[in-house]
Amino acid sequence: MAARRRKKKAPQMSTAMTVVVIIVVVILAVLFALHYFGIITLPLGDFLPRFKQPQKQTQVVSGDLGIHFLELGNKYTGDCTYIKAGDTDILIDAGSRTNSVSTISSFINEYCTDGVLEYVIVTHAHQDHYAGFAGTTKAGSSIFDLYECKTIIDFALSNNEDSAMYKQYQSKLQSEIDAGATHYTAAEVRKSGEYKYQISDGIELEILDSYFYYNKSSDENNYSVCCMINQGDAHFLFTGDLEKEGEEQLVKMNDLPEVEVFKAGHHGSKTSSNDALLSVIKPKIVCVCCCCGSTEYTTNNDSTFPTQAFIDRVSNYTDSVYVTTICTDYKNDNHTSMNGNISVYSSPDGIKLAFSNNDTKLKDTDWFKKYRKCPEKWSG
Repeated sequence: MAARRRKKKAPQMSTAMTVVVIIVVVILAVLFALHYFGIITLPLGDFLPRFKQPQKQTQVVSGDLGIHFLELGNKYTGDCTYIKAGDTDILIDAGSRTNSVSTISSFINEYCTDGVLEYVIVTHAHQDHYAGFAGTTKAGSSIFDLYECKTIIDFALSNNEDSAMYKQYQSKLQSEIDAGATHYTAAEVRKSGEYKYQISDGIELEILDSYFYYNKSSDENNYSVCCMINQGDAHFLFTGDLEKEGEEQLVKMNDLPEVEVFKAGHHGSKTSSNDALLSVIKPKIVCVCCCCGSTEYTTNNDSTFPTQAFIDRVSNYTDSVYVTTICTDYKNDNHTSMNGNISVYSSPDGIKLAFSNNDTKLKDTDWFKKYRKCPEKWSG
């Protein structure tokens, strides 16, 4: 009888063990799957080397990108940024005077060998940003005369339509359109829904949305075309001379990421690069296109570019601030390089900087020590 009872229990024990084994296998399979996809971390060591968590995408995931903030060959503050992404050539603005064209073209020709600018962006109708496009009636005086421009994107509105430079710009622009260029205003680009351009492998040019593409402003600066270069998780922001109200709207109308490089708004003025924008983009590097200390616009030292107010705000995020040019004597037209041409190179290896003059940060220059108060975050 006892033997018979053992025979009856044996199948029951085998079934129970099978159920336990199945449960254990399922649990282990679930745990390994969660570990594999990075949801949990198991102390596996080399036990199961094939179960590896996916590597986090690196910050830069594509080919080389070069962004160059140019000196403009004179004492005047102005903007000109040349970008090389693979075989694509991009020019954002061409200040500061018509005589800057030769300086700008000499630099571009070192990189652009086919005479073609795939994208040209003209941010707004102030001569320190678009004089090089307006040129004069003389042939060869405009960037449009010197290069075949494929796509031109410019400001949608202006308060300067009666000015001689505006009319000259429109004339040169029309000639380039007649020669085959495609032209859009920034408002047209955004309304079309096609505002991201693939300019190279893994690199895109994005035209950001802005309130003052569609609404009048008393300040011409607010009409600035704003754009960003996106390269994987690395972002580079250009806002022209956008002022405080425009920056606040820019933040509301776009999902802005933190950026590697920010071209300081309005040459480092006290009215741009405000907290509403900086607190979102948290720039790691800030490049200022200006003739540092120039009295072109004001004799008030506190308001010469780059201003103390700009410095105080940007110091909360970085001390890597660089400036193209310094004015040594405005009355006598004396100026020299500060950092010179500022070049930012972005590749799978990371971000690298190069300068035609020196790599001194703004806070370490003699000008800064003489004319500006060092923020506490920079003096520690």
